[in-house]
Amino acid sequence: MEIKKAGKVQYLEPAKFAAKGVSVQGFTTRHEGVSRSPYKSLNLGLNTLDSPHHVEGNRSILARHFNADLERLVTVIQVHGDDILVIDEPNTDYTHFLKVECDGIITNQPGVMIGICVADCFPVLLLDPVRRVAAALHAGWKGSAAGIAGKGVKALVRMFDSDPRDILAAVGPGIGPCCYEVDTVVMEAFTKNGQDWNAFAEDTGAGKYRLDLSEANRRQLLGAGIPDGNMEIEKLCVSCNKERFFSYRRDGGETGRQMGFIMLK
Repeated sequence: MEIKKAGKVQYLEPAKFAAKGVSVQGFTTRHEGVSRSPYKSLNLGLNTLDSPHHVEGNRSILARHFNADLERLVTVIQVHGDDILVIDEPNTDYTHFLKVECDGIITNQPGVMIGICVADCFPVLLLDPVRRVAAALHAGWKGSAAGIAGKGVKALVRMFDSDPRDILAAVGPGIGPCCYEVDTVVMEAFTKNGQDWNAFAEDTGAGKYRLDLSEANRRQLLGAGIPDGNMEIEKLCVSCNKERFFSYRRDGGETGRQMGFIMLK
């Protein structure tokens, strides 16, 4: 994906999404916000110890530069599960969704920006430009083990009559296998759900594995019927790129959050 700028906001944009012209979307970097160290500077996460005023200011910057209404920027309380919020009708007040505990959002409502906040986990965006419906999914290891990417696709098919062959998918930047070592607890969570662990994890000995979560999610999307040619997978490791991204593991837990976002026009 290419680094772009909207005003002063630097973000990565999936080209396949942009080419359809029905939405605005991207994966933010840490640059050009108002937060101070260790959250410097575009921290978009409400669940950090950063000043709420700074986070609100950063969200306002994001919304303004993408011609969105801040009051219609919807995020949720992410709990590393696989429940998905569906917004399929207009609301007079979108702020109450901020209190919903889940790990994905789907909407067919134009002008509603949905977002997933991450600092190692992977943000996954889906877009059906035919049925005009979009999704933002939070894929950490627990959500990925539970199959949240595939469940997001299936929800579009079931609830909005999407054809998987029409759906575009983008997996944004997260922690790469170079910096992400996990144990047998993680391995067992994937294998008990029937996923081919050896296809996206490397055994490093002593019950430790290097996990490629982006590949795990790519395989889930394929399994849900999305053609490989409809996908964009960003391989930049957030932990390796301190100047550009926040990373929870690298920064010892005290850090900001990027956002994967999408809004139907």
